Amino acid sequence: MNISHEKVDAINAVIKVDLAPEDYNPQVDKEIKDQAKKAKLPGFRPGLVPTAHIRRTYGKSILFDTINKVVNEKITAYIGENKLEVLGQPLPLEETAEYNWDYKDTFQFAYEIGLAPEFVNPFTKDAEFKEYEIKADEETLASRIKNLRRSYGKMTNPEVSEEGDVLYANLKQDKEEGIEKTTSVRTDIIEDAKIKKSLVGLKQDDVVKIDIKKAFKAEDIARILGITEEEVEALDVTKFELTVKNINRLEESDLNQEFYNKLFAEGEVTEESQFREKVKEEVENLFKQNSDQRLRNDMYTFGMEKVAVAFPEEFLKRWLKATNPSISEEELNEGFADFLNNLKWTIIENRVVTENNLEVKYDEVINLAKERIYAQIKMYNINEEPTDEQLSQYAIQLLQDKEQGNRLFEEAKALKVFEFLKGQIKINKEEIEYAAFEKLA
Repeated sequence: MNISHEKVDAINAVIKVDLAPEDYNPQVDKEIKDQAKKAKLPGFRPGLVPTAHIRRTYGKSILFDTINKVVNEKITAYIGENKLEVLGQPLPLEETAEYNWDYKDTFQFAYEIGLAPEFVNPFTKDAEFKEYEIKADEETLASRIKNLRRSYGKMTNPEVSEEGDVLYANLKQDKEEGIEKTTSVRTDIIEDAKIKKSLVGLKQDDVVKIDIKKAFKAEDIARILGITEEEVEALDVTKFELTVKNINRLEESDLNQEFYNKLFAEGEVTEESQFREKVKEEVENLFKQNSDQRLRNDMYTFGMEKVAVAFPEEFLKRWLKATNPSISEEELNEGFADFLNNLKWTIIENRVVTENNLEVKYDEVINLAKERIYAQIKMYNINEEPTDEQLSQYAIQLLQDKEQGNRLFEEAKALKVFEFLKGQIKINKEEIEYAAFEKLA
């Protein structure tokens, strides 16, 4: 067997494979023998079908499949041995030779490949980035404390409504045989200030008229009235009569020991100053994720701007069509720029991984899965504290889903590249309050 490649230009090449009978016949003979042992054919005892019969009946099909398998294996090995950084997969060039398929042919195959472009890694000590240490301002801290107190508060039914209450009310469309629905109306999501004010100071059985489209977003109207968003858009009359049936108010929990023990280990927090410090610590830990994401975004933008490369676009379009037969020309062209952007960052990441022998280990993917699961559990129940064993079981179950496993592996790889590159660049740290951080472009 002879296999070689020839560059067409810096990003396109052709791999050529010459296959002689001695390169494929041993595998063909083995496959025919295996088929003879497995075959169940009329007139023959199971497992005793003559190989000559299999060769005569199925030989050409077996020969064709075996040659494809041999060629694909050899090309894959050749690419690895020669450290060719290919994009997509090799595509067979149109054949002009005709073969007898009689186990004596010398086959010649040619495949076009796309090559990753060469570039210089721009992430060096000369590259400067800003890393923000985000501090919780009073407004953000107050908002988080209020949400926690409301989460552990109690529901009351006051006589007079205030802003933020939930009105259990009957809504009746202002026309004959219009829509009528008894439902809960959240006043905190009302967008129109005048309508919001009109729902303050109401008592049971009080009646007001509101323009429901001015008050709420389409998706909220759909939920309140139990109709589709398409039906919301088609409403001919948007004035509704609202009759109060009941007033619901979520009172904030008192800042006492019972409340502290619901949030933290018993006795860990005993006074308001400790509570505020704990909440501040929790919020700023969450802000660390915002800071990391900002730095990752800045590094991504920098890398994409500094790495100016050309791709084998025509080859890649042919490959995308070959692997997605149902894709239309219009769909291909519409998404191609985004595809090239994703590909560009992927080759930057992959180059960092290969040049620096970075390796994503299974334990790292498991730990990342455990972190994601833990965060999700705490989001819905701050008091629940799963054991490490439970988290490990959940993580293994999650990774058994191939799509989720691939996503977490890619995320672990991206994090490893990010952490590595942070050690190669110059980082200037800066403290900033959350409100100011949010205003950054």
